[in-house]
Amino acid sequence: MLELEDVRKTFNEGTAHEVRALQGVSVKIEENSFTIIIGTNGSGKSTLLSAIAGAFPVDHGRVRLAGHDITRWPEFRRASLIGRVFQNPFSGTAPNLTIAENFALAARRGGRRGLGLAITSKLRCQMRDLVRELNMGLEDRLDTPIGTLSGGQRQALTLLMASWQRPQLLLLDEHTAALDPKSAEQVVALSEKVIARDRLTALMVTHSMQQAARLGDRLLMMHRGKVLLDLRGIQKKRVRAEELLDRFEEVRRADLLDESAAEMLARSYV
Repeated sequence: MLELEDVRKTFNEGTAHEVRALQGVSVKIEENSFTIIIGTNGSGKSTLLSAIAGAFPVDHGRVRLAGHDITRWPEFRRASLIGRVFQNPFSGTAPNLTIAENFALAARRGGRRGLGLAITSKLRCQMRDLVRELNMGLEDRLDTPIGTLSGGQRQALTLLMASWQRPQLLLLDEHTAALDPKSAEQVVALSEKVIARDRLTALMVTHSMQQAARLGDRLLMMHRGKVLLDLRGIQKKRVRAEELLDRFEEVRRADLLDESAAEMLARSYV
């Protein structure tokens, strides 16, 4: 289980560029849940995933995962429990290393790394069997530098690497946003397969309302650093992309009203 308790994070506090990215987020994610996270730009979606992964310390609150209080754990230590795939297909891998070498690094995630990658014949066979499932012909190209592959191929491999050790939590941070539609669908299908097969607990951030409505068993909508909507069970199964778009429109209108009210208040003191 993942548990967030009153998590808060402000960037550039006390300056003209202050951003209250997370404002008291409290949520419990059950084990084996596939949770989709949506929200407007700047709503705190990716910041939430970064807070969970340990990319920065939170200002307040607690983060617990699999029975551990990981609030003060550094990012490298959390990597033993968490796998993550980023939006950019070129993030999360070493482009100059081969597919096999990148997999070897993934196998050591969260542990101590020596000077050698130690790609044994057994490990290479495991890699080949895993990569073969992609049906991309990459199982015979394990010695190819991963940076030479297409975005879709690289993102598919990154997903396999992030989930290979069956982490306690898999974070998918808009991992199809930079891909062409065909590659995006392939990576989404692979994500569903891996999460279901290995019974992983996963959080997936997306801007696609079609994906948000179709995927997962729970949906969180964030706005201004808070969870605005939480759908699960039958509510999640019945939600449609059009309804989510309507919610976004409601939020947009409310923001416009708030801005207008603030401007009127400011003018009244001139």
